[in-house]
Amino acid sequence: MRALTLVFQHRDFYALNKPAGAPMHANDEQLSVVHQLAAQLDEQLWPVHRLDTPTSGVLLVARSQPAAAKLSQLFADHAMHKTYLAVAAGKPKKKQGWIIGDMDKVRRGNWRLLHSKENPARTYFTSTTLQPGYRLYRLQPQTGRTHQLRVALKSLGVPIVGDTRYGGEANAHLHLHAWQLAFNYDAEAIVITAPLPDYGFFPAVTAQITTKDGVAN
Repeated sequence: MRALTLVFQHRDFYALNKPAGAPMHANDEQLSVVHQLAAQLDEQLWPVHRLDTPTSGVLLVARSQPAAAKLSQLFADHAMHKTYLAVAAGKPKKKQGWIIGDMDKVRRGNWRLLHSKENPARTYFTSTTLQPGYRLYRLQPQTGRTHQLRVALKSLGVPIVGDTRYGGEANAHLHLHAWQLAFNYDAEAIVITAPLPDYGFFPAVTAQITTKDGVAN
């Protein structure tokens, strides 16, 4: 079990760069990622949100119960501005815009996006060519539903690389990374960016966002 890397430290919380495969809930082989960090730092910590086990990137953990409540409320109020990066093969139905629809649970814990919009999941995205046959997607979810981004790209006909659960191209890793969180905390504007993993297509993604944005970390 490799050591966890912090990308931001605050008196009330930490942000770590969660590795792909690190679980939010303990299993027979691994501690939960929050308990692993707590043991690593010798400090009691509280989870405030979650990432799917195969997803990497920015994960906040609180250092006290009051901080956990405050951060959880920011997520509940949609005051956390989240940006994910994903890689998918093929041509999407559209290259940018909104993906909006209710989500319905189907077989084996999977979900699907519906055309109805009674209580919809909402995701804004843009995309650019990464290399022939593959595109980089910048995803900004406005809601926080289970598998929301994976289902959103599936609905465009371009499931994420490594997401065989939703029909994506086989790969050792799911190519979905929680890249950035931006929010206000006690009147302080905070932007946290997690370096991209060094496997699969992500080195090419790092090169692209360095060239275009000057913001790779």
